[in-house]
Amino acid sequence: MSGDSAAATTSGYQPHAPQGTTRLAMGAIGVVFGDIGTSPLYALKESFTGHHKLVVDSLHIFGIMSLVFWTMTLIVTVKYVLLILRADNRGEGGSLALLALISRLSPGNERARWLTLLGILATGLFFGDAIITPAVSVLSAVEGLIVVDARMANLVLPAAIAILIGLFLLQARGSAKVGALFAPIMLVYFVVISAMGINQLIHRPDVLQAVNPVWAVRFLAHDPMLAFLALGSVVLSVTGAEALYADMGHFGRRPIQISWLYFVMPALLLNYFGQSALLLQNPQAIENPFFLMVPENLRLPLVVLATMATVIASQAVISGAFSVTQQAVQLGLLPRMKITHTSASAAGQIYIPIVNWVLMAFVIMLVLGFKSSSNLASAYGIAVTGTMLITTLMMTMLELTVWRWNRWLVFASAAVFLTIDTAYFASNLTKIVDGGWFPLLIGAVGFTFLTTWAKGRGLMMERLRESAMPMDVFIKSAASAATRVAGTAVFMTTSPTGVPHALLHNLKHNKVLHDRIMILTVVIEEIPYVSDEDRIGVRDLGSNFYRILIRYGFMQEIDIPAILKKVENCGPKLKMMETSFFLSRQTLLASDRPGMALWREHLFSWMMRNAESAMDFFKLPTNRVVELGSQVEI
Repeated sequence: MSGDSAAATTSGYQPHAPQGTTRLAMGAIGVVFGDIGTSPLYALKESFTGHHKLVVDSLHIFGIMSLVFWTMTLIVTVKYVLLILRADNRGEGGSLALLALISRLSPGNERARWLTLLGILATGLFFGDAIITPAVSVLSAVEGLIVVDARMANLVLPAAIAILIGLFLLQARGSAKVGALFAPIMLVYFVVISAMGINQLIHRPDVLQAVNPVWAVRFLAHDPMLAFLALGSVVLSVTGAEALYADMGHFGRRPIQISWLYFVMPALLLNYFGQSALLLQNPQAIENPFFLMVPENLRLPLVVLATMATVIASQAVISGAFSVTQQAVQLGLLPRMKITHTSASAAGQIYIPIVNWVLMAFVIMLVLGFKSSSNLASAYGIAVTGTMLITTLMMTMLELTVWRWNRWLVFASAAVFLTIDTAYFASNLTKIVDGGWFPLLIGAVGFTFLTTWAKGRGLMMERLRESAMPMDVFIKSAASAATRVAGTAVFMTTSPTGVPHALLHNLKHNKVLHDRIMILTVVIEEIPYVSDEDRIGVRDLGSNFYRILIRYGFMQEIDIPAILKKVENCGPKLKMMETSFFLSRQTLLASDRPGMALWREHLFSWMMRNAESAMDFFKLPTNRVVELGSQVEI
């Protein structure tokens, strides 16, 4: 039986439902661009006030703005929107979908094996990002209260924590209804920040000269070390770029491209240029240029709007954490978990309690520990740039081994993007002491859990295969000798060959066999969706024994009773009240055999004990399940 479940969609959901491109593009504005859309709250400010401290003068304002413009153009527009969005795995995107695509289409490739480890590391870093994003986003918005009235400074932390706790408490209800409000709110937000930028640009239109990359070069040449350190904050302007790729399955490539190129990017650039124009007029505004762009009487409404936008950005990344977790479970990188579908129609509306509460605990700890968005910004960039660097490496492998593009073209583009990504990542490494250690720690912990589960599960399946009896031998010896009783027995197993241990134990202890025996294996393919026509495979083994193979994509929900009702060519139609499900529960024993380090074996054993029961995971009827234990040495 596979330890994997469906991800980010409801049963029967088909990707890219036939909706208008304009409608999908509007939806993308509300979901995909929340993270990158709220970056103006802190990115430009941190570029000057971070741990590198820049003088707010013309050279640095033009230089930083030029870097922001070209970073957004090269990384988001060229790399992600025009290039990486082409790398869809049956319509789905994201690090795990890209990893599955490479593994499926270039099996056995040694370089692909190393990229698998990088993909797992990127997943670990993503969880670090999922913890930091709600903390830094909401905190940066609520800090606008200080601009409204300095006496409200003491309210910032309690208000931010209250908003975050409320956000996590609402997750169990699902975000389907709230999601309907996302697009209008974000639409208003982007229109407002555009107007804010235009209002400032009227006074200093000369700041638009920053589109000339010469200004970035002058800044880099004037003070190379300060410019290098500033890159670690400039890259905050493109946090959330990975979301464009990860959410491609919900909206499609074209709607995301349209939203970015014609609405979101212009709005963001107008605001960044507007902040720069304000700083040219009033360098003291660097304390919080985003909120100081508007008159005093409009600052409180802006704080409210910005807070709503950051809640939406946080909601998107929390939902993303649920989706990535479920995909990791499907692909055999994490144990089974309790997953609740909170909507009957909306894709991606799932809730994973353990992930929700762990995220909430870490987010609250971050807010209390770092106390300000400026401090949190030091921890933010390293997860983002690390993931971007890994995505570039994986994309290069895809272009070489799967798409087979011209090598020189691939190497040339890879050299450009790797140079940019490496520079940003190296700059953020200088912030490890100031908080950058946190996402690295989360990434390392995530990598350890993911790889330990994958390795341990592989070893366990190998040990079970070694001790398995050939099915034909078992049928010949047991089918005629054992007493047959009425009903159907379904024995679930991870292996498509051999006799399940639960079947052997049942015969040993109960000394009977059911009239009809189904050996059931669930296989999760490295594609998001498997069609109904390809779902079920049945093989008649003789003597009323049948081997059944049920295939799912890693974005689909598993429901074994529902699918068994559709099984044909194996006798009468299945009746649940006449069917018993037999599951095998393994107890792991550490051994001297080569496998994993002893501490990893204990970690794997702990993860296995705390995994959700197969009965709940596969939606088996509780009163029809029998569990039989066995011991396995790894």
